[in-house]
Amino acid sequence: MPIYIHLDIVLAQKGMKSNELADMVGITTANLSILKTGKAKAVRFSTLEAICEALECQPGDILEYRKEL
Repeated sequence: MPIYIHLDIVLAQKGMKSNELADMVGITTANLSILKTGKAKAVRFSTLEAICEALECQPGDILEYRKEL
């Protein structure tokens, strides 16, 4: 899939653990892990908004599209 997730990088930059973010966003750590590993097939805009609010970032900071060659 040409969508790459940089959630680990942003978490590290903010000095936050995955379980802290999951609690702030209101999702399980298992669902956050699925998103972090790129195994998620979809993400709700409300979840993306909550993640961006908690991490004080933009969607483009955690999601990247790369054209496959």
